[in-house]
Amino acid sequence: MQDQRRLAGSYWEASRPPPRPDRQLIGNAQFDVAVIGAGFAGLSAAMKLAEAGVSVCVLEAEHVGYGASGRNGGFCCLGGTKLSVHQLIQRYGLDGARNFLAYQVAGINQVAQRLKAWGVDADCHSQGEITLAHRPRDFDAFKAEAAFLKDKFGVKSRILDKSALTAEGYGGSGFYVGLHMPYGFALNPMAYLYGLADQVRKKGGRIFGKSAVTGVARDGDRWRLDTEHGFVRTKRVILAGNGYSKETVPKWIHGRTLPVMSSIHVTRPMTDEELAAQGWTSDTMASDSRILLHYFRLMPDKRFLFGTRGGIFENEPALKAMHKRARHDFNTMFPAWKGVESEYQWYGKVCLSRNLTPFVGQVPGMDGLYAAMGWHGSGVAMASLSGEKVAGLIMGSVRQEDLPEPLQQPFKRFPFPSLRKLYLQGAYWWYGYQDM
Repeated sequence: MQDQRRLAGSYWEASRPPPRPDRQLIGNAQFDVAVIGAGFAGLSAAMKLAEAGVSVCVLEAEHVGYGASGRNGGFCCLGGTKLSVHQLIQRYGLDGARNFLAYQVAGINQVAQRLKAWGVDADCHSQGEITLAHRPRDFDAFKAEAAFLKDKFGVKSRILDKSALTAEGYGGSGFYVGLHMPYGFALNPMAYLYGLADQVRKKGGRIFGKSAVTGVARDGDRWRLDTEHGFVRTKRVILAGNGYSKETVPKWIHGRTLPVMSSIHVTRPMTDEELAAQGWTSDTMASDSRILLHYFRLMPDKRFLFGTRGGIFENEPALKAMHKRARHDFNTMFPAWKGVESEYQWYGKVCLSRNLTPFVGQVPGMDGLYAAMGWHGSGVAMASLSGEKVAGLIMGSVRQEDLPEPLQQPFKRFPFPSLRKLYLQGAYWWYGYQDM
């Protein structure tokens, strides 16, 4: 079968042989469950359902790996929300925040267990992750945060001062203190995603590529999902498109999520001398402490991955400016590598919600329609576990109240949805001022 995939230009695509393309849906079909989106959440849900003998299909607009699951930075880490632990406690109480943290850790462990059980070599590395303060005045705040995490959550984090950062290979011109968290690891997300898709196929689930869903409507006692060349009738539907969801499929989604751009560069492999010149030799996943953060890591083949947040508009001039801005930030933060070219650069869509938390559950007022999305840029672990949980909700093995409270609240609609990107631009200007 001819490979007709649309490519993002990512290092992950180049690092793995392309999988066999999944057939396009032609004509009509009937399944117990239909999943929209072949990413970590959708495939995890389909795998769990297929294991239980449920007839399930996944409808993907392009191909496995086209969306955010195949474009991200490969950080299997804590996250899934833009709320701090302090904000989580204020909103959900200490027990609610603890349950949510435990859920995140369970997601990380689940991904590691899957890779081991399936024998997938995903270039895993990094024991935990580190946040690096970009201002000297943040030292006391980092120390206070470490003490708070230990007291309230039992987290044994580490504080690294400037000398410790240098000694452990975190060399950067603007890093003053580090907070190391012992959870998470880095991986090649495409290798993991291909392994997950293979499991869906092996267990009897069907994946249809080039089968974008153009409409979702009731059809008697079932849902009907229309595609370009056919339709599926199904008892249950899972929305798992995340930032790549079509806002009118179904209409409930409109105005409830906000996709924003994230830019990633990957350099050519560097020599030991080049790494030593900058002083960065650690393979730990890292990010800085800015609201508009940068995230980066040294990969096993000695390439350096560098990502940024902040893009809004998906047109050629805006994307070009975003990549240029990312490269400027890279040169500023790692001046010894100004001459090291980026061999790959691409972007993906991060899915934000007004709640600033994900939603995993049944859509209000729409019987049989479920959602698992809204990972806020940290979906490798969160989406993987949540996909299984939404499958459990459908099968009755999981109750909505079994999930951490931050996952239970359906997305609220943004005010004046058509203006979302404009007032997000204002927010970015304000965040940039706060990051100074």
